[in-house]
This record gives sequence, structure tokens and C-alpha cells, in this order.
Amino acid sequence: MVETYYEAINWNQIEDQVDKATWEKLTEQFWLDTRIPLSNDRDDWRQLSPVEHDLVGHVFGGLTLLDTLQSQDGMDQLRNDVRTPKELAVFNNIQFMESVHAKSYSSIFSTLNTAEEITEIFDWTNHNQYLQHKAEVINNIYQTGQPLEKKVASVFLETFLFYSGFYTPLYYLGNNKLINVAEIIKLIIRDESVHGTYIGYKFQLGFNELSKPEQDKLRDWMYDLLYSLYDNEEQYTKLLYDEIGWTDEVNKFLRYNANKALMNLGQNPLFPDGVAEEVNPIVMNGISTGTSNHDFFSQVGNGYLLGKVAAMKDTDYDIGRPQSD
Repeated sequence: MVETYYEAINWNQIEDQVDKATWEKLTEQFWLDTRIPLSNDRDDWRQLSPVEHDLVGHVFGGLTLLDTLQSQDGMDQLRNDVRTPKELAVFNNIQFMESVHAKSYSSIFSTLNTAEEITEIFDWTNHNQYLQHKAEVINNIYQTGQPLEKKVASVFLETFLFYSGFYTPLYYLGNNKLINVAEIIKLIIRDESVHGTYIGYKFQLGFNELSKPEQDKLRDWMYDLLYSLYDNEEQYTKLLYDEIGWTDEVNKFLRYNANKALMNLGQNPLFPDGVAEEVNPIVMNGISTGTSNHDFFSQVGNGYLLGKVAAMKDTDYDIGRPQSD
């Protein structure tokens, strides 16, 4: 018999059932931006002020940059430290969908903006100091960090750093404006909910294998990183939202999602006011119909009736919260 050189992946032998469940969920909720009628939002767009136009453009430019980072470097690095071949397959799926997310914003730009405006958006994005700083911080961890540190960076990016940008379309959705643009954002958030809980689960597996001193050291690093990212995010939020007057409300939303990122990692929340009740109810109503968890993404939505899929709850991959020291 020939000695095995390369092993075929066998989905009939599952080492971790979470890999299979996540693969099935991600493939069931597959979507593409080209199937959403963005042109129906042009009338709403014309009614927005120039300040709002700039805000929407810059917000989506920033989100494009972060999704580009995640698709080109983040998933590529996480793929190097998988426990099972099925986990690698899941990361392949996630990497592709992050590219779909990044491309979706360009579909929004091409529908709503002129060529000159699109050039300005990408120039602003590629030279904004706060955007570039958080991209540099996260990518440095991807390139030089330990496997568990890379997972922390990924969860912080997807469950926290995106949300300064997500606030804007969710606010408009809550006010019945830019409905189809917001539909794309809801689909992206639904994906990120699965990504964050899955990668957080994989982090928890490795974290629970560490000694207590190693856990304490990693936990201290994690919270220091979050503090640093939050300080930068406050400055970014101020730049984006001061003129329109939403800065304080967006910061509450950020603290809420920072706590959710920590919960995905099996850690205790950081911000005492980072709870759903503190978030602008218009924003929460834009994505929720009576619950404050990410499990409200229960269907694709009016713009994309391909199938109905429940998203991950925060507790789906919670394999043990730390005890208070």
C-alpha cells in the first residue's frame, strides 16, 4: 500500500461538532449584494443633507477597509492555527464572505455616489489616522501575535470595531430610510455574529488549556488591548459624528458591543453601562423585534428571500466563563 502523502477531508468523521454546525449555518445564510435592490434607496438618499452624505460615505469607507483587512490578512493568519481540517474549511468560508462584505460597500457607492465622491471616500479612508491606526494594531497582531492573540484581535474587530460604522445605517433603518442599504448591513452583521461566536469558541478551547498564570497574563493583555482600541475608537467616533450630534449615542453602542466581544471570548464585560438598555432604542429597533441579543437575525429579510436561518446566540459557543478573581 502506498504511504499517505495527503489526507482527504472526511466530513463523515467530525472531531468537533461546532465545526459542522457552523459550516451548515454559514452556507445556509449565503447571500450576495447583487440580489438586493439598492437603487430603491435613491429617493431617500436625495433627501439627506450633505453632512449626512459625507457621514454615510466615510462610515462605509471605513467598513470597507476593515473588511479588506479581515479578508486579506485576518482569516489567512487564523487558518495557520486550526485544530481540525473542518475548521480550516469554515475559515475558508469566512474569508470569502469577508470579501463579499468588502465588495458590498462598493455596490452601495456605485448606486448612491458619483465617481468624484467615490474617489474622495477612498482617499479619506486610506489616509484617516484613526482608521489606519486600528488597522495597524490589528494587523500587527495577525502578523506577529500568538495564535490565541490573533483570535482575540479577530473577535475585537468583528464584534466591536465594526460597530462605529454600523450605527449609521441602523439608525436610518430605525427611521425607515435607506432600507435596502440597511438590509446589506443586517446581512453583514448576521455573518459577523457567527464569525465572532465561532472564533470566540475556538479561543476559549485554547484559553482553557492554559495554566492560571498564563490565563491571567493573556487576560491582562486582552483588556489592555481593548482599552487602547476603545480610546482610538472614541476619537474616530468624534471625528465622524460630532457634526451631526450623535457622538455620545454611538459611544454607548460601542461599549455595548465591546462587552459582547468579551463575552464571545468567555470573559467578563468591561463597561458597566455597556448594556442594550443604554443604546438608542431607534438603533436597537432597527435590528431587533423584542430581543437584545444577536439572535434577532432570524431571516434574510425582505430584500433577499432565499431562506430563513437563525443566527448564533451569544451562548452557543460559551464553554466556560472565568471565575472572578
